[in-house]
Amino acid sequence: MSLYLVTAGLILGLLLVGLAVNRLYQNFARQHPQLGPFRDSEARGCGSCSQGSGCASSGNCPKA
Repeated sequence: MSLYLVTAGLILGLLLVGLAVNRLYQNFARQHPQLGPFRDSEARGCGSCSQGSGCASSGNCPKA
């Protein structure tokens, strides 16, 4: 039973760490607009099409 609780706690901890890193990334991107466009967290597919990732030809890029 203790192994189950430890495992569940580790999974929850990893999830919370991932959310915290995402929040830090968004805050950094918001505070430093001079560094250029950052990855859009709402975009689905192959990432940042504006940086030449190769998905522009497949039609998956959001039109800016």
